[in-house]
Amino acid sequence: MAVLVGKRAPSFKATAVIGTQVEEEFSLDRYLGKRYVLLFFYPADFSGLCPTELYAFQEMLPEFERRGVAVVGCSTDSHQTHQAWLRMPRDSGGIAGTTFPLVADATKTISANYDVLAGHYDYNEAGEMVFVGSPVAYRGLFLIDRDGIVRHQLVNDRFLGRRISDALRMVDALQHFEEHGETCPANWEADK
Repeated sequence: MAVLVGKRAPSFKATAVIGTQVEEEFSLDRYLGKRYVLLFFYPADFSGLCPTELYAFQEMLPEFERRGVAVVGCSTDSHQTHQAWLRMPRDSGGIAGTTFPLVADATKTISANYDVLAGHYDYNEAGEMVFVGSPVAYRGLFLIDRDGIVRHQLVNDRFLGRRISDALRMVDALQHFEEHGETCPANWEADK
């Protein structure tokens, strides 16, 4: 697992779905110098666990936005799959009402560059390169500062969901450090 903390976040241009709109060349560069980014990866649209996380990110979106954080989701699904999932009502397993960008990583290069792609390439007995495993993203989460530097990363296996409030706490900790120059010890919480 590559550690990206302290390094520039890998850049990309990819198709994303934002609400009902498709953006062909979505890039995190739009946020440089302006906003923090919470880029999270999830395994697959139309799965059992993934919508619970997207619901939770959407519910906490006002808190992230209040702190100047753009939330961006990414999976190895196509933008057409994202669109279909966004059109499906929540009570049917969809994520209708989700407003943050969902990046389509159908080529799996973004997941590979962030080192969250499950599985690996190997050679079979005939000497042909084959993919071993399931080529979907692990549950990666990257907090990127306004300069494009990764300040926090967390990667879970596909069956382990995240607590979204922990991501918000990390945003608070980073902003506290930037504002006051003070480190944040274990179990640190922002003053209410």
